[in-house]
Amino acid sequence: QVQFVESGGGLVQPGGSLRLSCAASGTIFSIYAMGWYRQAPGKQREMVAVIRNGGSRNYADSVRGRFTISRDNAKNTVTLQMNSLKPEDTAVYYCNGSPASVGWGQGTLVTVSS
Repeated sequence: QVQFVESGGGLVQPGGSLRLSCAASGTIFSIYAMGWYRQAPGKQREMVAVIRNGGSRNYADSVRGRFTISRDNAKNTVTLQMNSLKPEDTAVYYCNGSPASVGWGQGTLVTVSS
């Protein structure tokens, strides 16, 4: 079973950028849609962005125009470029299939604060 390891989080000021990476322990080629999700303190996990084989993407309204999801099936990685970060983007970020197909990893914490 494929497992995912997220990295790249950290503390950033409002307006800053971060690039998150998701490394899979196996091939992601067979996973039609891959997604980034986030869970803020006291809130439910939510979908942030989805990318499908073939390249089509969907974004949550709250991040559209600021975040970009990409995948590299040859390297079994999924990335999330986050620009113009806002304090409300503070959360633990996870990757998984869409819908989620395996257990959740540890995630990577993103904190947007001045």
